[in-house]
Order: sequence, then C-alpha cells, then structure tokens
Amino acid sequence: MQYWLFKSEPNKWSWEQQKAKGAEGEEWDGVRNYQARNFMRAMKLGDRGFFYHSNIGKEVVGIIEVCALAHPDSKADDPRWECVDIKAVCDVPQPVTLAQVKATPELEEMALVKSMRLSVQPVTEAEWRQVCQMGGLDADKI
Repeated sequence: MQYWLFKSEPNKWSWEQQKAKGAEGEEWDGVRNYQARNFMRAMKLGDRGFFYHSNIGKEVVGIIEVCALAHPDSKADDPRWECVDIKAVCDVPQPVTLAQVKATPELEEMALVKSMRLSVQPVTEAEWRQVCQMGGLDADKI
C-alpha cells in the first residue's frame, strides 16, 4: 500500500462534504499540476491518504481511500488531466495541524513541509504512522 495527502480548501470542498459522498466517493478533480497528476496515476485501489484542510485550518482532518484508479477528469477540457476517486474512511480524532507537523523532527522531510503547494503529495509509511499517532489513530487498524 502507498500513502498520500490530498489538500483541499474547506470552503471549496470540505471533509464533511467528502464524508457525505459515502462509499461511492468523489472525483479528486481540478488538479492542474503535472506532478500531482502523475502521483494520481501511480495510485492503486485501496491506497490510503490524509485529507488536509488547506488555507483555513491547515490540518489533517480525515483518512481517505482511493476507490477508482486514474481516469479523465470530468471537469477538464483537456485529456491530459486525470484524477482518481476517493472515499472517506474515518475522521482524525485529534486533527494534526501544519504547525505540529513542522515541529515534529520525524516529519521534517515530509512533502507537506517541503512541497507545500502540491495538492496531491506522497507520504512515506513512517510519516503515515507518525501523523496517525499524533491524530489519535492506530495506523495498523485503518
């Protein structure tokens, strides 16, 4: 399994809206960055990720699962743009803020710290476990 982080401005697409989509999930559309698109192309069904509220809150608030492989973005006019579908798995009981991530030495190389602008980012297994622990989750049970 691989791990990812998906960033969304909560006033445009919030964790609550993602959860409301249920098991069918939702397209992670609107990504117009080649590197982020290529990350989505590398995703596999069942990969897990963090749902991160950017700009407002700046915190990891939920866990998602990739539920559809990369396919053409239905909202794009250009076939180069692809996206995956994701579904909500669970809330992060204690949201993990960007400030907490930056203050944790084990996370100093995390893409969230180094490549803050990317809307889709890889997360290492060690980072996954650390952020889950900080958020009150057992990484082996989600």
